[in-house]
Amino acid sequence: MEPKTTGCSIDHSLEDVRNKLGAIEPHLPTGIASSLPEYLESGRTQAELNHVFHLLKKYDLADDTEKARRNEEFARLLQKD
Repeated sequence: MEPKTTGCSIDHSLEDVRNKLGAIEPHLPTGIASSLPEYLESGRTQAELNHVFHLLKKYDLADDTEKARRNEEFARLLQKD
């Protein structure tokens, strides 16, 4: 699964991202799953919400290489905060 090179034209609300996280949470590594709610609640920009939504989207269907790439991106996001 290749990362998108063009942005999605849909802005995802905080509620959309929370719902997606709730659905995908059982598939995420524990550290990421436990840190993302606080990250989301600390005043994210629209671009950040969209980015997290797309990292979560179809995470459960991604192969191991794609999951590892997304996990690294989650880790970068969570470290910046």
